[in-house]
Amino acid sequence: MNRFTIPRDIYYGEGALEVLQSLDGKKAALVIGGGSVKENGNLNKIEEHLSKANIETKVIEGITEEPSTNLIQEQVSILNDFQPDWIIGIGGGSPMDAAKAMWIWYEHPELPFDEAKKLFNLPELRKKAKFIGIPTTSGTASEISNLSVITDSETGVKHPIADFGLTPDFAVIDPIMVDDMPPKVIAYSGMDAVTHSIEAYVAKLRTTFTDSLSIEAAEILNDHLIASYEGNKESREKVHYAQAMAGMAFANAVLGNVHSMAHKSGPTFDVPHGCANGIYLPYVIQFNRSVVGERFAKIAKRLELQGETTEELVDSLIEWVRSLNRAMGVPNTLKDFGVSEELFKKHVDEMAKNAMDDPCTSTNPRETSEDEMKKLFEAAYYGEDVTF
Repeated sequence: MNRFTIPRDIYYGEGALEVLQSLDGKKAALVIGGGSVKENGNLNKIEEHLSKANIETKVIEGITEEPSTNLIQEQVSILNDFQPDWIIGIGGGSPMDAAKAMWIWYEHPELPFDEAKKLFNLPELRKKAKFIGIPTTSGTASEISNLSVITDSETGVKHPIADFGLTPDFAVIDPIMVDDMPPKVIAYSGMDAVTHSIEAYVAKLRTTFTDSLSIEAAEILNDHLIASYEGNKESREKVHYAQAMAGMAFANAVLGNVHSMAHKSGPTFDVPHGCANGIYLPYVIQFNRSVVGERFAKIAKRLELQGETTEELVDSLIEWVRSLNRAMGVPNTLKDFGVSEELFKKHVDEMAKNAMDDPCTSTNPRETSEDEMKKLFEAAYYGEDVTF
C-alpha cells in the first residue's frame, strides 16, 4: 500500500493571503528569516489579515541561516511562553524548516534529536498547534513537504527530519511574496526545484501520482525559470507553482543522492542548498543513468531536448541542467564555487560516510557504496564525467 500526503488545502494566486482572515484560533507565532519580508510590507499584510481574524501574533525573526539544533532549542522557549495554537513559517527553506522543528519540540520537549531524525518516527503533532507555510522563495517547497532539514550543532551534520505528520495543515502560495526575490535567490531556489522534479521522477518510491507532478513541474521550469530570473513576473508566478508541484512529488517519492550530498557538504563548505543541488545534479544523473536511463530520457522528451537514442537524450538532459546553471550564474563544480582543494580533501571522506546515512540515499534509484559516494563528490569537485 502506498500513501500520498499533501496539505489539506493549498491557497494560491494573487490575494491568497486573504485566507488568513478566516483562520480560527487565538495566537499565531510567525517565524521569519531576514528583514526583506518586513521591508517589502508583506509581513505587515499577514499580520493585518490575522488581526481581522482576532488572532494575536508574535514574530520570531532572524532565521537567516540553515537552522541548527541549538537555534531550535533557543527559539522553542519563545513558543512555550507565548503558547500559540498556530505556527506560521514565512520565508524560504530555512525559516520554514526552523518553524517545523520548533513545532516538534514545542509539542514534545523531551524528544531526543536522534529519535526525531529517524525516518517517519515522530510522535503525534497538533496537540498544541497547527502549521501553515507561506513561501517567499520558489524552490524548497517546505510549505508543501513533510520534511524539516536541521543541522546537528554537536557534529555539524545536516539531517532531514521526515514524517507525514510534518506536512503543513495548509499552504498559502501567493505570487506577491516572490515579486522582489533577488536574482541569486531565484537561481538557487530554482535549481532546487529542478532537482526535486528530476530526483522524484526516478526515486525508488515514485508512483503514478508523483510522476505526473514531477514531469509537469519540470516542463514549467523549462519554460519559465530563465524568464523568471530575467525579471518576467508572469513566469515568476508559474515557477512559484511549479516548485510546489515538485514539492508534492518529492514529499511522497522522496529524493536521491543529489540531496544526500548537498545535505552533508552544504554546512562544511558553506554552499547554499539550491546551489549545491545545481552542482551535483548532472553528476548524479550520470551515475544513475545505467538504472533509470529510460526515465531520464522521458523527461528529456517532455522538455523537447535534442536526441534520438536514450543515451543522447540523457546527455541532453545533463546539458540542460548545466545550461540553466550557466544562464543563472550557478557554478557547475565545487571548485568553481570556490572550495579549495585542501579543504575538499580534508572533508571528502567524512562527507561520503555521512551521506550514506542520509535518508535520501536509501531512495536513490541506484544502490550506492561509500566509495562510489566519494567518487561522486570528487567528480563534482573536479568536473569529471561519472563513468563508474
